[in-house]
Amino acid sequence: MQGVPEHFDCVHDSAQFRRPAHRDGVELYRAHIVRHSFDPHTHEAFGLGAIESGVERFRYRGSDHLAPPESLVLMNPDVLHTGRAETEGGWRYRMVYVDADVVEAVTGDRGWWFDRAVHHDAARAPRVTALLDALWTAREPLAFDSLLLSLLEEFRSQARMERGPAKEAAPRFAHVVEYLREHLSRSVTLEELSDVAGLSPFHFLRSFKAQHHATPQQMLMALRLYEAKRRLAAGETPAQVALATGLSDQAHLTRAFARRYGVTPARYRRQVRG
Repeated sequence: MQGVPEHFDCVHDSAQFRRPAHRDGVELYRAHIVRHSFDPHTHEAFGLGAIESGVERFRYRGSDHLAPPESLVLMNPDVLHTGRAETEGGWRYRMVYVDADVVEAVTGDRGWWFDRAVHHDAARAPRVTALLDALWTAREPLAFDSLLLSLLEEFRSQARMERGPAKEAAPRFAHVVEYLREHLSRSVTLEELSDVAGLSPFHFLRSFKAQHHATPQQMLMALRLYEAKRRLAAGETPAQVALATGLSDQAHLTRAFARRYGVTPARYRRQVRG
């Protein structure tokens, strides 16, 4: 990325990028910068993120800004800016760079623009950090796209935008839920589900979440874990259940099962089978 060197002079400086293979126009970034000073540079995308620790000083639109912990960073596309540490230990932060057309497609809003580059929000900043971390580690395309919508929703209240089109009547998605139930063992994509619904991908994602108060990925995981309970109760082993329900391995099943039901799959199997 422009403005970020391949190698830093200071051993304490580090930066990493990641791009999802299935979704153009999105780039993830996380860094801990102690000594490096970023020269003026720009991104052809919105730069949205949160400061985890330390304080960043940067020049943006002719003014100097300080970004302390628990603050959001909100940069518009194609605006020159700098960046350096204001505190001795540097600053640690996560960002996502999202093309403007992707923001519009995901949110359904036209003409996002931010009139301030830093917004302190002690409640929202940790949520943004957690979502950016989850995006970094997301394994399935549907999970990534669902998290991307949730992330952009966190920034929506700070955005100025054109008035969007009139809302349409909410579609029904029983056939989508049934499709998910029939394909628990494999990775499904947002485009696949939107075809089932007869909607554009992110229009479907927004509408599904509005109706079910959950993303398609959250619904998929709920269905997978419900099926896991049924199979465990029938006597299948956790390893067999993980494979049958599309979870990556037994460890993934154990973590997901325990978060939802409070016991491990093996213990649940023993309990219900006496």
